[in-house]
Amino acid sequence: MTPLLLDTHAFVWLLSGNERLGKRSRKAIQTAAEAGMLHLSAISPWEIAVLVSKGRLLLEQDVGEWIQTALALPGISLAQLSPEIAVASTRLPGEIHADPADRIIVATARHLGATLVTADGLLLAYGTAGHMKFLDAQK
Repeated sequence: MTPLLLDTHAFVWLLSGNERLGKRSRKAIQTAAEAGMLHLSAISPWEIAVLVSKGRLLLEQDVGEWIQTALALPGISLAQLSPEIAVASTRLPGEIHADPADRIIVATARHLGATLVTADGLLLAYGTAGHMKFLDAQK
C-alpha cells in the first residue's frame, strides 16, 4: 500500500465532515489510517493557523488546541520538515506554482513516496504531468 499525504484543505475537510471530500478519498484515507500510512505535512498546521488568523477558516475552538486534538487522532502522523524536504521543495521538476507551502507539501509527498490527496487544480495538473502521485480529494 502507498502512504497518503493529506493536503491541508483535505485534512480540514476530513475533520469537519465537509462533503467536498469524496467517497473514494474518504475510503482511501480510512484504509491508510488503519495501516498507519496517513500523513500530514509539518507545514499544514501553519497553513491552518494562517487561515484562522485571516478569518478564512472558523474553528469551534482555539486553533492550537484544534491542531493538537486533530493530530492526536489515531492513524495520522505528522511528516517532519527535514532539510532534505526543504531543499527538494526548491528543486521540484516541471512547472509548479510558487506557493512555498504547496511546494513543501509536494516535496514531502515525493520524499515519502506518498499519494497526495488534494483538490488544488494546480497540484492535480502537476500530478497529471507525472511529477507526483495524487488522488483528487473531491472524488
